[in-house]
Amino acid sequence: MKRILIIDDEQLARDIILEYLEAYPDCEVVAQCENGFDGLKAIQAHHPDLVFLDIQMPHLNGFEMLELCEDPPPVIFTTAYDEYAIRAFEANALDYLLKPFSKERFQKAMEKWEKQLMQPHVGRQQTTANSSLLAGSYHSPLLRIVVKKSDQIKIIPVAAIWYLEAADDYVKIYTAEGYFLKKATMQYYEDHLPSDQFVRVHRSFIVAISQISSIQFSEREEEPNRRGNWIQLSSGKQIPVSKQGYQKLKTILDI
Repeated sequence: MKRILIIDDEQLARDIILEYLEAYPDCEVVAQCENGFDGLKAIQAHHPDLVFLDIQMPHLNGFEMLELCEDPPPVIFTTAYDEYAIRAFEANALDYLLKPFSKERFQKAMEKWEKQLMQPHVGRQQTTANSSLLAGSYHSPLLRIVVKKSDQIKIIPVAAIWYLEAADDYVKIYTAEGYFLKKATMQYYEDHLPSDQFVRVHRSFIVAISQISSIQFSEREEEPNRRGNWIQLSSGKQIPVSKQGYQKLKTILDI
């Protein structure tokens, strides 16, 4: 019996999925959850073979919940908003169902999942979305970052971030409370943080523009003993700046 988990804050949406799943007697719904916190606990408890996951939910949205899963299960997103399509497939979603979706569209999503089950050696691959859906989609800016520290879940508004620093397979997110580790890439945050609030000044650093208090830059490369190019943040932290990063700063700060 294949274990199915439904995570959606709308009872009607959960009921529709339950109705459509009646055509699949080898599938058992092991739990239904109304928010990301309960969904995360259910994934850890039941280890489902497939999750139907809404995106806009109280407490934790669908993307944030998945980021906290150490080994996320296959996911089919179910949402009323098409602007999240690209991000959903970046998260290796099996499919992306726009509400209200028909039984026929649901069956196509299930076929993708069943095909994956029959080809385990292929692994979880990003599926091909409807071209018109992706064409109308875009990277929606992050408004907050969710991290797990010990047994606690911390929600960090982007306005509280001072800067981010690359740390091997992780990113250190610095705030007034110290730093938090997140398993992600600098490219991801460069793409998803609001571009009018953050700038990547170096391959290893992204800074909040509002935190920049001063800039030092030298055009004289022949001085090998110079410390190099850097910016100072309001906190006193000094961060190196690449030439490309300096050009970005000149444009953003109009200098």
